[in-house]
Amino acid sequence: MNNFLLHLQSIRRTYKTGAESLTILDGAELCLNRGEIVALVAPSGSGKSTLLHLAGLLEKPDGGSVIINGRNAGKLSDDMRTNIRLHTIGIVYQFHHLLAEFTALENISLPQMIAGKSQAQANSRSMELLKKFGLEARAQHLPGKLSGGEQQRVAIARALANNPSLLLADEPTGNLDVHTADIVFDELLRIVRSENVAALIATHNPDLARRMDRQLTLSEGKLVAMPATSLT
Repeated sequence: MNNFLLHLQSIRRTYKTGAESLTILDGAELCLNRGEIVALVAPSGSGKSTLLHLAGLLEKPDGGSVIINGRNAGKLSDDMRTNIRLHTIGIVYQFHHLLAEFTALENISLPQMIAGKSQAQANSRSMELLKKFGLEARAQHLPGKLSGGEQQRVAIARALANNPSLLLADEPTGNLDVHTADIVFDELLRIVRSENVAALIATHNPDLARRMDRQLTLSEGKLVAMPATSLT
């Protein structure tokens, strides 16, 4: 019995537009261990976001299995899949998806309260995360009053709010300057190592990719290891 936190087996995903179909993933395989951080480096349109959505149980594959913590998510009810997302998976979306009518603090507290924490407990955890990402002074600001980089950091904090075992991030440092990106990545790396989180990070940043345990890319719908020379 393996101990993989995330195991993607022979994943296939095809999108149909009218009479035509486009195969994005065709037999993709991935084993991701606890305490491991893996870079996914591939061109736009190659299927990175689709792969992350499937791993995060936001979509279902057309074929293959998504196994999380030894459970085949494809055989679970929608309610059970939602419960896994809430308690086990943290997702950093490429375009933030913060709730515009809620403050930065509230955006991070809401998923915790849905998971069963009191408002006081949730707010305490939210402030802790905001401080780690240098945003404590922005806690009461609405997303519209935050810069793109600040919104991104709030989105990362929200993904970490429920102490996920699996972190999936789509360009988490894409809107950040080099200095802030390094600070955010250092914190992500610390969390992965200290809390034994499994992390799959899609990035176009070769410097960050080199700091991860492995680098993967997508080729003809399959995940393949990247040679070290391709990141230089």
